[in-house]
Amino acid sequence: MKIFKFGGASVKDAQSVKNVSMVLQSQGFEKCLLVISAMGKTTNALEKVVEMYFKKDNYQTEIEEIKQKHIEIAQGLFAEDHAVFAEINLFFDDIDSFLRRNKSPNYNFVYDQVVSCGEMISTKIVSEYLNDIQFSNQWLDARDYVKTDDSYRDGVVNWQKTEEFISNLNPAICYVTQGFIGSDDNNFTVTLGREGSDYSAAIFAYCLNAEAMTIWKDVPGVMTGDPRKFDDVTLLSNISYEEAIEMAYYGASVIHPKTLQPLQQKNIPFYVKSFVDPTKAGTKVGASDKNQSEESYILKEHQTLLKISTRDFSFIAEDHMSLIFNNLAKYKIKVSLMQNSAISLELCLEDKFNKVEELNDELQKVFKTDVIKNVSLFTVRNAKMENIDKFYQGKSVLLEQIAKNTLQMVTQ
Repeated sequence: MKIFKFGGASVKDAQSVKNVSMVLQSQGFEKCLLVISAMGKTTNALEKVVEMYFKKDNYQTEIEEIKQKHIEIAQGLFAEDHAVFAEINLFFDDIDSFLRRNKSPNYNFVYDQVVSCGEMISTKIVSEYLNDIQFSNQWLDARDYVKTDDSYRDGVVNWQKTEEFISNLNPAICYVTQGFIGSDDNNFTVTLGREGSDYSAAIFAYCLNAEAMTIWKDVPGVMTGDPRKFDDVTLLSNISYEEAIEMAYYGASVIHPKTLQPLQQKNIPFYVKSFVDPTKAGTKVGASDKNQSEESYILKEHQTLLKISTRDFSFIAEDHMSLIFNNLAKYKIKVSLMQNSAISLELCLEDKFNKVEELNDELQKVFKTDVIKNVSLFTVRNAKMENIDKFYQGKSVLLEQIAKNTLQMVTQ
């Protein structure tokens, strides 16, 4: 089977959904599974609903606006008496009904039950449209196949159960399913982390022993830098799994960090291609003698720099490190860069759950700390060391590190 993943930008309106069918026509629509994200900025809008719900604001108005946008998209695809309109209404009624009866104070739990509806609605619309134009497919609820623990908003996949369920799919037919979501043992929805649809596609690819996996983006493929942030970037036509994993870890937004390891384990080729021009080759990630190691630039914004030192100027020892990293794990804060000296530890952190203040309060019981918010982590992979001076120009560098031709600096 082939796995195709389409992100929110590729299904943002009726014309975009029609373009998906054109992409499929160019690629061949047989023995494939489509993983589809929520439409456009729906995830952001549903996140706002959850925020308003907990603030006791009028979230119903926001739900109605999101529903109308989906109805408008459907009106551009279907006759007015099509059954899909009742399906759309039902999904939004379910959101409202859940929030009315919910008793859980757990923000992350509520988030997952509400925000996941974006994927459910978008896949239903795309599946129905493709069937209408004779691209025969079966709609799947990913929550019946991707099984996780109950770490809401950051689900950990139970690979044994997931592989057992997914392997029962018929590889001779086509499916449309959701990215980003799974379910726990109680069948509550669990999301796999923001932008997790690429990871979902990799899960299905791994469990189905797929021939290949392709994600369709609004860029030509993996570039040597984000063209919105860097000048004179070029396309990387072939890169290794290892290089792609490093780039994703450092923050290259075109690839989700968890996507590559399942593919690498079974040597499944991974393509990043443009839905604007699907005939172009894009980027191939996998084992190849054509793999490139070009100088590449990654900017990871909205980071936090945390400086930690002992109160008595003693060494940062193993017991200190254990305490610090146990708390990082407790608050689910990711370390993007670390540098330690005898009496201090500096950490560049990604705080996606807004827990750094709680972490800091905990650490201040033992250590002296200094928190600098809204910094950026700039990474140069395969840096040409003879020319690195240019990267320092015009930057206020708070922390820097060079290792194996990789230059990293935290800047304000």
